[in-house]
Amino acid sequence: GMGWALLGAGLLLALYTLLRHGLRRAPPPPARPTLRGRTVIVTGGSGGIGAATALELAWCGARVVLAARSVPRGEAAARRIRTETGNTEVRFMQLDLASLRSVRAFASTFLRQEPHLHLLINNAGERRDPPSHPPPLHPWDTQPSAAIASFAGVSAGGTTEDGFSLPFGVNHLGHFLLTQLLLERLQSCAPSRIVIVASRAHCAGRLHPDTLGRPPPGPFSTFQDYCDSKLANVLHARELATRLQGTQVTCYAVHPGFVNTEFFRHTPLWLKPFFLPLVWLFFLDAAEGARTTLHCALREGLERFSGRYFADCRLQEPWPIARDDRLARALWEASERLVGL
Repeated sequence: GMGWALLGAGLLLALYTLLRHGLRRAPPPPARPTLRGRTVIVTGGSGGIGAATALELAWCGARVVLAARSVPRGEAAARRIRTETGNTEVRFMQLDLASLRSVRAFASTFLRQEPHLHLLINNAGERRDPPSHPPPLHPWDTQPSAAIASFAGVSAGGTTEDGFSLPFGVNHLGHFLLTQLLLERLQSCAPSRIVIVASRAHCAGRLHPDTLGRPPPGPFSTFQDYCDSKLANVLHARELATRLQGTQVTCYAVHPGFVNTEFFRHTPLWLKPFFLPLVWLFFLDAAEGARTTLHCALREGLERFSGRYFADCRLQEPWPIARDDRLARALWEASERLVGL
């Protein structure tokens, strides 16, 4: 009896592992280029996809600045990366994207202390607390992973120091201001690149330039706000590319995949046994989630795709709303006004 039970358990485990590797497509890691003498900023670099991205860039020999909100976590991440890679050129600088004051302070300190900037990775995301009810399924919920993500909750409510809704303020406005303040340095170090971590959730986004930065109405306000901020990310890359033509600074929006970082911290305890096997089956780990970001940061010959959207390390068409040039321009002008540029 025991032998059969063990055999059954072994077969189940084998099936589970096969399923996991079949269902989670992550492209193989690319060969490492050498980035000695190049300076990189990774926002949200203290954990998750940001830390995985920073680690890989450090392995390539880049000077890496981890920009994150938490001082202890940021310092620890920088120390860990220096130890693991032997690259001493990894430093932490505090940046709270929920505060435009902090964004300006970070940019002015960086510009004073660091003569170069070749790569800006706008990775940090605001997704701290789940909505109290599962949001409705959207068109992108064709994969179980997306349905799980939306159920578990992917965004936080609340407002930023400047009175904007938290997901939109952090995911779009903070990064928009940061990019603008660092643009001149990126241009003087060209060829250089900007990678904006967006999400497939952009397809459920709805942007109204006259109400930008205010939480959307309705019971799933924070979830809608997250989707809106991700649509803003894709449109930001599109309009930025238009404005940067001829400068040798290019930019890309990426969908990292559904990544098991801190999505499930707030899942009720009784739901965790149900979620964890599904997370393990369908979700990428942070290193796999960093691959499309790294592809757009490092792959040669992508310049002609500036402003475009990538997923699974491939060029993809975003949803039609994310290809609306008039909306992209209106978003840009409204964002400039809101951040005081």
